[in-house]
Amino acid sequence: MSFLSDIFAQLEVAKDTVVVWETHDEQQTASFWLTGAGLLQQVAHARTFLRSKGLKKGDRCALLAHNSIEWVAMDLAMMAEGLIVVPLYARQAPSELVAMMKDCAPALICCGDETLRAGIVENWPDATEQVSFDDIFSNVNNPPSAETHDSVQLEDADPVTIIYTSGTSGEAKGVVLSAGNISHMVSCTSDRLTTLMNRPGQDRVFHYLPFCFAGSWIMLLTCLLRRNRLMLNTDLSKIASEMRTVEPDYFLNVPALLERMRKAVDEQLWKSGGIVLNLYTRAKGAWMRKHEGRATFVDSFWLAGANALVFPTIREKMIGPNLKALICGSAPLSLETQLFFMMLGIPVLQVYGLTETTAICTMDDPQHVEPGRVGPAIPGIEMKLGENDEILVRGPNIFLKYWNRAQETTKVLQNGWFHTGDQGEMNAAGNWRIIGRIKNLVILGSGHNIAPEPIEDEIRQSIPGAQQVVLMGNGRSYLSAVVTGPVTQEQVQAALDVVNPQLPHYKQVRAFCICAEPFSIENGLLTANGKLKRDLIAARLKPQIEEMYAVKQAV
Repeated sequence: MSFLSDIFAQLEVAKDTVVVWETHDEQQTASFWLTGAGLLQQVAHARTFLRSKGLKKGDRCALLAHNSIEWVAMDLAMMAEGLIVVPLYARQAPSELVAMMKDCAPALICCGDETLRAGIVENWPDATEQVSFDDIFSNVNNPPSAETHDSVQLEDADPVTIIYTSGTSGEAKGVVLSAGNISHMVSCTSDRLTTLMNRPGQDRVFHYLPFCFAGSWIMLLTCLLRRNRLMLNTDLSKIASEMRTVEPDYFLNVPALLERMRKAVDEQLWKSGGIVLNLYTRAKGAWMRKHEGRATFVDSFWLAGANALVFPTIREKMIGPNLKALICGSAPLSLETQLFFMMLGIPVLQVYGLTETTAICTMDDPQHVEPGRVGPAIPGIEMKLGENDEILVRGPNIFLKYWNRAQETTKVLQNGWFHTGDQGEMNAAGNWRIIGRIKNLVILGSGHNIAPEPIEDEIRQSIPGAQQVVLMGNGRSYLSAVVTGPVTQEQVQAALDVVNPQLPHYKQVRAFCICAEPFSIENGLLTANGKLKRDLIAARLKPQIEEMYAVKQAV
């Protein structure tokens, strides 16, 4: 059986159990949820519609919509019909979306609403046929003609999706994932969640990350396989309040949200002041000394007091009483943030992987979390270091190919090993640490190769209000930094005065400039999933960068 057959079988078992629920304005009303049987019926209606279009196995279908129950039903329906799903990010620029669709040539474009549909038509007047969710689900009360269990047989080698990469340094590439890739991955993730929960019953899972990203999609499929109650956030501005309403057992995160949560707690306590702030501050210092192996007897007193009087209240107000762990991936998580949540008694389980590895290569073992590392390779996956400490991966999670890019496929798939482009290291316990992207290396004129990410993160954490820090210096004699956000010259310099002495001379940042406007998806300097477009940043800020080096040289 394929992963899809397994999911349909589990939805049948959960026919009377709520499995997916949209949160709207912090409400969990009956008009926005479906049982296993209800979701199967939605899938059947979608399949009936797709069959009416005369589509055949292997045809590509674009899925452009925000997260919703209809998105879930369409995804399952397309795969059940043997179609290749091309999920697209609804917040991405229409011109970029059109470029991806022209690349994969979909037979049908399914849009969540008319606004998204209009954006495609405006940028691609002769586009493939587009339909909206209203077109597909408008007759949902009529009996569907498609049988929910009458799925096209999926073999392990059959492609089921094309997920486009974020395109940090160029045009996005379509990653083709197979049924075998997905089957292996959802089995691994489900096993790890079983270890985490360590009890029978339905998991409550809050979800806000777009399903068009590989890791988010794997979480969706895993939840369906486990018959979880998946709560879908439909308004990003309400994440904080809705996660408290949902009271989840766990949920998937990106580092940016966890860092905002940490800073929000600090800011709130600073505003409150008094005895609570004093106890919290002393306990934080004690916790860090304990992690560094420098704890004193007095530190145990402060930690005991905070564990009794402060930390439980923070946990309750932040997320609710049920949380077993936060799961975090997609980008490096700062050690400080991970230790903060661990201090509160909230494990943070890190995951590492790329779209090309079906989202995951490593996962933290809930029983053996090592802060600052991303866990061991998942079962069945081999990992080793290649030239320049590049992480190489081999196993059933490796993608089939890049769509329409044979040469680039050959470049990264060599002798069965996928070349990730990431630098890493593994310790004696088998836990991996990710250093940074090889293509992001800053190569000074002296020949020193510097991974910018650890230094950028250290500086950013030391500057209140800083949004991003990007190191420059290729071909130069020293490093400089671009800092974004509402920060002052004095704040940046103070941070450098703290960070620089901890670094060897060639890694020290000796000049900087400030950009008040943060890099964002909207101004084109972040990818769809929030990664820096470093080459474009350097090109757009070239005058400021040249001035920064000229001023320093003159001094």
